[in-house]
Amino acid sequence: MPRAALGLDFGTESVRAVLVDTASGRELGGASVPFAHGVIDRALGGKRLPPDFALQHPRDYLDGLALAVKKAFQAARTKPDSVVGIGVDFTACTVLPTDALGEPLCFKKDFAKNPHAYVKLWKHHAAQAQADYVSALARERGEKFLRHYGAGVSCEWLLPKALETLERAPEVFEAAARIVEAGDWVIWQLTGALARNACAAGYKGCWSEGAGYPHESFLVALNPGLRELSAKLSGEVKPAGARVGGLNAAWAKRLGLPEGTPVGAAIIDAHAAVPACSLAKPGELAIILGTSFCHMLLGAADAPDDIPGVAGSVKDGILPGLMGYEAGQAGGGDLWAWCVRELSNDSIRAEARKRRSSEHAVMAARAAKFAPGGTGLLALDWLNGNRSPLNRPELTGALVGLTLATPPEAVYRALQEALAFGTRVIIDNFEARRLPVNRIVTCGGIAEKDPAFLQILSDVCNREIEVARSGQACAVGGAILGAVAAGASHGGHDDFAAAAKAMGGVRARTFKPRPAAAKVYAELFEEYVKLADYFGRGANEVMKKLRETAAKAG
Repeated sequence: MPRAALGLDFGTESVRAVLVDTASGRELGGASVPFAHGVIDRALGGKRLPPDFALQHPRDYLDGLALAVKKAFQAARTKPDSVVGIGVDFTACTVLPTDALGEPLCFKKDFAKNPHAYVKLWKHHAAQAQADYVSALARERGEKFLRHYGAGVSCEWLLPKALETLERAPEVFEAAARIVEAGDWVIWQLTGALARNACAAGYKGCWSEGAGYPHESFLVALNPGLRELSAKLSGEVKPAGARVGGLNAAWAKRLGLPEGTPVGAAIIDAHAAVPACSLAKPGELAIILGTSFCHMLLGAADAPDDIPGVAGSVKDGILPGLMGYEAGQAGGGDLWAWCVRELSNDSIRAEARKRRSSEHAVMAARAAKFAPGGTGLLALDWLNGNRSPLNRPELTGALVGLTLATPPEAVYRALQEALAFGTRVIIDNFEARRLPVNRIVTCGGIAEKDPAFLQILSDVCNREIEVARSGQACAVGGAILGAVAAGASHGGHDDFAAAAKAMGGVRARTFKPRPAAAKVYAELFEEYVKLADYFGRGANEVMKKLRETAAKAG
């Protein structure tokens, strides 16, 4: 009977459980269960929520994982006692307030209708004013933690969300004995032990090895009420996959698994894809291609941790013993979805009906017919702002070269090329800071379904592009965490290099740059950089002004 690791992958809308053979990496079975309450962003308890709120109900995580595990075992047709370890990956920063025993405050009658007592999902953006304040004060005081995060602190992160709770619902902040990442909370429930994962603590909580979380003096300068935040963040910080504890009796019974099954420290969902892509060495880059793009680069343990233009530089943040660098593009596949939704015309709709296909498929097929540079267009991929290297969410997209003859599919192709140019900017920024990028592996929905874009990406970056073997790379990465928590003596693996080699992997087909296309794109990339510098680095603030004018106009 094969030995298996169980990966629990918590996304924005659902949880996926996957069982992976620890020796071969074969996926034995998996299942996905949507969260019963979904994303709570409009109303809570019959009362309308403020703008930019995005909440979740923590009970959905527990009920969802129990059902997903049950279904995964049914699909795998394997016995529960084959599981050697459990790993968890989770969206972040997704945080909730609890009492000292781990019960969420939203479970209590007094707080059941208070939105600040619920999980604040990663895309809860209502703390932008707090994020701006944190960044400004940190710069003014010369706080050292800020150097790990490029240009500043995001409204998605723990500190702005905690400050927002203190300012908007002080009774919730005061009642919270702990403020905890949802991934760590799930493991707390499974094992009875609370540990903070270094990935979320580092990238989203402003924690670093040695220095810890921001100093109390800075927290008090932000707001005297934050004096207690350090206590609310107590708990040992552990690198991904480090054993937190064993499955407790209650959850062993509920899941049908052996009591004491090792459970590893959590990791952010995108970061879990790195070992699933069979990456475990400095200079290796994983690119997660989804609604947005995430770029995860591994560096040597002694590599610099103050790299401008990255979203985070954290030792042990992705894999133990290595520096982990995170960058990203705030828009990805959603740019193409916007293009199809807003620009499809009668011709595209008619062809889609004739072929019994989607409008998206028709537009993508038409876009693929253009030669590199053949659209006559050049775009900036900032329709959802810029994450790396500028960290300017207020930036907007641009399109140069439009004529009365420009068809919708040309815009689609220009956005494909713009996203590839944006990725090259990130890669070039790494290498300009003496961080080599020796290997690139992609994963995610676009890597699975869009070979045309992968070829464009290869041509633009002038590099070979590999594709992860699994279509569920994050979930497989979670399983790899479980295998490392178990260790080789119990059917798992003693380190991530061995686990990634055995359980991760890439496909045989790769995408290699075409010399003629790469030459054209090199010339266009120079123009892209000029546009990006002009609109993004202060030479012309027209994008910001247009947003402000529109806001005033209502």
